Amino acid sequence: MTWLNMVGLISAIALFLPISIILILRLSWYKSFPALLVYYFFVSCYNILSMDFVKADKDFIYYFGVINNLLDAPLMLTFMTYFSKTALFRKRMKMIVIALVLAELILVAVVGFNIKAATIALAPGLLLVLSFALLFFIHQAKITVVYQKAVGKAMIAASLLFAYGGYAFVYVVYYLIKSPYKADTLFVYYLINTLSVFLLTAGIYFEQKRVKQLTELKVAREELRIVYGRS
Repeated sequence: MTWLNMVGLISAIALFLPISIILILRLSWYKSFPALLVYYFFVSCYNILSMDFVKADKDFIYYFGVINNLLDAPLMLTFMTYFSKTALFRKRMKMIVIALVLAELILVAVVGFNIKAATIALAPGLLLVLSFALLFFIHQAKITVVYQKAVGKAMIAASLLFAYGGYAFVYVVYYLIKSPYKADTLFVYYLINTLSVFLLTAGIYFEQKRVKQLTELKVAREELRIVYGRS
């Protein structure tokens, strides 16, 4: 096994961390976390298949990769509605997701269901996710610094900003510049995956603790309302 395969294997294993913690902490059906769960399921499966750790038909891996790239931005943007400050902003984000999916369907109809369509679709998807990640990170960082709360959300936003900033760099180098140093580019990609998921997993853990506290507070307030309402 080469050093690149070793780093790739570590990255592939690390990608299962968000899946595991979402399931363990019972966030599978909490707000927009199902989208994050599906996102990492597809990404982790594709990484394992593409690196031949699990033998599969080449055509299956190819089309699985196309699907993975087409779903990347819609799934991540759907999850990122979790950071929306208002219902109106959340609604607008959902409209952007729908518009993006429709654009991808038109692209596939014109170009075909192939890697070319997936590569073209990645560009606006990366730009959208990166823009929202930057916006939400700035907002959550301010809340964490000023009010000393929502550390988990800030960590999740930071991990997404780091990940998609790195993915954008890899996209430019790999697809636009078409650098001959593909092994180095893949190494950077695997490293980004590994570091970002560790930060994301820690963020999910802290966010679940905050969600639990808020839920308990909500229940306590409801109980007090019932008691004093009856008295």
